[in-house]
Amino acid sequence: MASSIHPTAIVESGSKIGHNVTIGAYAFIGADVTLADGCTIHHHATVEGYTQLGPDCEVFPYALIGGRTQDLKARPGKPGLKVGSKNIFREYVSVHSGTQEGEWTILGDNNVLLAYSHIAHDCVIGNNVVISSHSAVAGHVHVGDHVNIAWNAGIHQFCNIGDYAMIAACSKCVQDVPPYIIADGNPAETKMVNVVGITRAGFSPEEVASAKNLFKLFYRDGLNTSQAIEKAKGDSQNRITQNFIAFAQATKRGLA
Repeated sequence: MASSIHPTAIVESGSKIGHNVTIGAYAFIGADVTLADGCTIHHHATVEGYTQLGPDCEVFPYALIGGRTQDLKARPGKPGLKVGSKNIFREYVSVHSGTQEGEWTILGDNNVLLAYSHIAHDCVIGNNVVISSHSAVAGHVHVGDHVNIAWNAGIHQFCNIGDYAMIAACSKCVQDVPPYIIADGNPAETKMVNVVGITRAGFSPEEVASAKNLFKLFYRDGLNTSQAIEKAKGDSQNRITQNFIAFAQATKRGLA
């Protein structure tokens, strides 16, 4: 099916537009942009920079996708933004490109960014992530799969957020949040296992119990992180324990 481009939209020469793409009134598409099949760019939305949007992405009015980084270390060049399939960017969302030539901000598939949320330069965002309104993810942050970042939360640069974690509303994350955990507060602290989230995701009762045991081991038994990792290695292993241990071993900012 042919693409539909409103006559008032600006689509710069050099951009690559796939099949069945819809570009609304007064939208702007930059010269280095690639829009894959099935994308919808609503009126007054902007996709610019060296940006690649995968199939069936949707950009709502006044969003800015692929904007230049705000990092003051940026130099002239073509850093980029790579976005997977079926991502939704609601009103006034901003997602910035990488900082230096050859660097990328990367988003996976099936993510939803609600109004006024922001993803900064050089972030890596997984799949099936929800970032709620007014939340901000600073530069070089890694967010795993199936993460829920609630309203007005802030994630400090270089932090990692593990799979199936939840960041509560108005939290300020300054350290890494392990997978399967709910973090809350200013600064954010781990509060409990995300039992509802991982149960809905299909984890077994035994796996949920493993997550609870890990939470107790790392946060209630008086051990430091290294001691907790060594003790966890001796427990029965499943995907919950393996992922949690690997995350804890890789942390550089420390666990929240």
